[in-house]
Amino acid sequence: MVRCGAAVLRKYSNFIDDLRVYVRGGTGGMGYPNLGGEGGRGGDVWFVARERTTLKSIREKYPQKRFVAGTGANSSVKALKGEKGKDCEVHVPLGISVLDDDGKQIGELNAAGERFLAARGGLGGSLATNFLPCKGQRRTVHLDLKLIADVGLVGFPNAGKSSLLSKISHAKPEIANYAFTTIQPELGKIMYADYKQISVADLPGLIEGAHANKGMGHKFLKHVERTKQLLLVVDVSGFQLSMKTQFRTAFETILLLTKELELYKEELVTKPALLAINKMDLPCAKDNLGELMTQLENPQDFFHLLEEEMIPENTLEFREVIPISTYTGEGIEELKTCLRKSIDEQAEQVNEEYRKKKLLLLQTSKEEQMNRS
Repeated sequence: MVRCGAAVLRKYSNFIDDLRVYVRGGTGGMGYPNLGGEGGRGGDVWFVARERTTLKSIREKYPQKRFVAGTGANSSVKALKGEKGKDCEVHVPLGISVLDDDGKQIGELNAAGERFLAARGGLGGSLATNFLPCKGQRRTVHLDLKLIADVGLVGFPNAGKSSLLSKISHAKPEIANYAFTTIQPELGKIMYADYKQISVADLPGLIEGAHANKGMGHKFLKHVERTKQLLLVVDVSGFQLSMKTQFRTAFETILLLTKELELYKEELVTKPALLAINKMDLPCAKDNLGELMTQLENPQDFFHLLEEEMIPENTLEFREVIPISTYTGEGIEELKTCLRKSIDEQAEQVNEEYRKKKLLLLQTSKEEQMNRS
């Protein structure tokens, strides 16, 4: 068994994907009973999505994790209508889900500039409140981060995901020959000659039982949700986590990875997927590859190799299967080309669906106008 020591946990804590914060809208200003003046409304607390912002930077800048908006101005003879209190804006990373203390999602921020009203300011004193101000909304919320990337690298530990990311992008993840090298998600960008960029997330290695939060399963699997496509990376020679665990062939590894994704959230296995078969520089790699390709052509014929509970309900349909070696560089350029093609095809499909919806709306609108006339 591979044990996750204190040093590993401390290093993982450098990457924060969940932060609990307190927010409170400003109290309204006092009304002016004699002249019927209204106090200003309290300021609001807003979460605003901003690039190059991290939850870690929020925690470091605001160690108390408390965000309180300004109090509304009191009504006075000079200004019967008090001014609104100052809003409090909190810059958060893209890909944030806002959850209440019960775990219910109450907001989402995926694009730069998107805003979420976290706490509304209280009303100022007026005739309706006997000229007494109201307190602002207050609550504790969780900022839950799920990385947004074009492609998510998925595989068991030591499959070579970090090495692959370093080969196809400018990212510099930690690389070593022990199982849990990647203990925090790493983002990189593939740069193409026409200046097109594709973002790739190296997600820490899964283990059997990750869907049930074994290891750090949920902490890792949730980041797969917002990737557009999956790139499974498997060792052509198979995988064994430790001497106490069962050896798995490359084919069994693919089925087990699919099962873990499926058990965590069924929609994950509907994402477009590619398969990178790594370590083709090893002895017997070509023989192992030939056997794997035969198994992938008719996977149902080989389900007997796994226990029944390990077999996924649906197998992943790979758009491309690319043999690679991150050691020699074999297949890396072909993989980058395949990723670009797959992402472009998906974007075109999305655009086509959008155009069809717009056309349908226009046709419906014209029919309604003709019916009225």
